Amino acid sequence: MTDFVSAWNTDSFLTYPVGPLGLIAMPGTEEIGEKVNKWLKKWRDHAEESSPGDMRTTPGEERQDFLIPVSCPRFGNGEAKGMIKESIRGYDIYILVDVGAYCVTYDMFGREVPMSPDEHYANLKRIIAAMGGKAKRITVIMPMLYEGRQHRRAARESLDCAMALQELANLGVSNIITFDAHDPRVQNAIPTTGFESIMPSYQIFKALLRKDKTLRIDRDHLMIVSPDEGAIDRNIFYASVLGLDMGLFYKRRDYTRIVNGRNPIVAHEYLGDSVEGKDVFVADDMISSGESVIDLARELKKRKANRIFAGATFALFTNGLDAFDAAYEEGIIDRVISTNLTYRNPALKETEWFVEADMSKYISYIIATLNHDRSLSRLLNPYDRIRGLIKRYESEQMAAGIRLV
Repeated sequence: MTDFVSAWNTDSFLTYPVGPLGLIAMPGTEEIGEKVNKWLKKWRDHAEESSPGDMRTTPGEERQDFLIPVSCPRFGNGEAKGMIKESIRGYDIYILVDVGAYCVTYDMFGREVPMSPDEHYANLKRIIAAMGGKAKRITVIMPMLYEGRQHRRAARESLDCAMALQELANLGVSNIITFDAHDPRVQNAIPTTGFESIMPSYQIFKALLRKDKTLRIDRDHLMIVSPDEGAIDRNIFYASVLGLDMGLFYKRRDYTRIVNGRNPIVAHEYLGDSVEGKDVFVADDMISSGESVIDLARELKKRKANRIFAGATFALFTNGLDAFDAAYEEGIIDRVISTNLTYRNPALKETEWFVEADMSKYISYIIATLNHDRSLSRLLNPYDRIRGLIKRYESEQMAAGIRLV
């Protein structure tokens, strides 16, 4: 538990919380919910100096855990209702919801139907409504922001994300925590409600360094490349913190056609220094079908790049894993690093090229911090932690005789 120790003065957390802490894991988030609950229980039972708060001061400490059971049963025609299985009166409630958990199904007219993002969002509203205003405060932790890609209007289009945020605010939600929002400016729709878009930069890079001990983090051997202009901010951050050069691809699209809801990419054009002989790290918010990532990797290989590592907050792989398996076998892509913030294809764990960054500990820190009504500022800035990570990594390389002179 040393990763975050230097991030704040732990003495300031020996305070009483806003209210008894209650954690609700919506269908599809049971796995990460159990992990978060485990961390919270550990801090309650063993209030160490490195803990983010003295959990023993929490009213309701006699509870066996912080998870509150809920369900959303459905009728035969697909209609549903939200049910909370125990009292939440006066609780500081944190709701984990994954709108991308297509693994959750229900029966409708005798057919098994996978839940869409719309249905997960509807269930979230049902559970909030079931509280009946009895919770002291409600915080929604929605790692993949519902309708986050429909954040702005082009011609006659709906503004789904803004409408959803306003609806949650009107239902009494005090804070909305998301990760790597497609465009954080969507929070302008709810200017008086708490909204945080958190970047998992530290956790993703840490997972890569744990997996690969041969990276040389200097300008001569490693380079950051942004896959498009929309991802430039996160890649500038990596380049700045690591002291590396950065290149940029921009996508030329065919705006006369729409395929699968978007204008198809015609070509990737590259701007930046040569990548010849260098390892390349590419960071983006999500891998959807994955076609653009593989195309980009091929373009980098044409420019004689060495190894290619793709980091993404959300690994959806909507078209399956076959294309990535083939790209790995061809030596096009070496690693894909992503988080467990949304549902992943179970077959990912069997691949050689996928590396998972566990976010449960970080989420539990955020929950404990907010529950004690403390500032998130130091938690949200990973600069010092990444610099410390690099120093430890290079020291380990030196000790193992891996790093070249």
